[in-house]
Amino acid sequence: MTARKTPQTMKPATAAKKLGVYLDATPAEFQEGVVSRDELNALQADPPDWLRDLRRDGPHPRPVVAARLGVSISGLARAGITDALTTADINQLRADNPDWLQREREIRAETRMEEQRLRERDAEDGSRR
Repeated sequence: MTARKTPQTMKPATAAKKLGVYLDATPAEFQEGVVSRDELNALQADPPDWLRDLRRDGPHPRPVVAARLGVSISGLARAGITDALTTADINQLRADNPDWLQREREIRAETRMEEQRLRERDAEDGSRR
């Protein structure tokens, strides 16, 4: 007798994170249920209208906002941005280009350059062994 394999499920918050959407903006039935791996794959392969709309217009979760602005999540927090933003909000911030945004972009660029330098150093050290 073989045991039936139970489908892997996840909480709506986890599924929303994997889909790159803000949980509070998803439909109630999505927020209240559980999502199986197969359902998640189906949503990714053929997104329904609500998912397409959320990805396009928002509101977007902080990781998406940070990526679209070219800053870190910590940079958003330092700027006092803790709420989800819509695409229009993000575009307005880009157009206004406030001092904090310029500063956070510089910090992120410096961080990335340092990370690259460390990767290159580690690769060079590894090839010397």
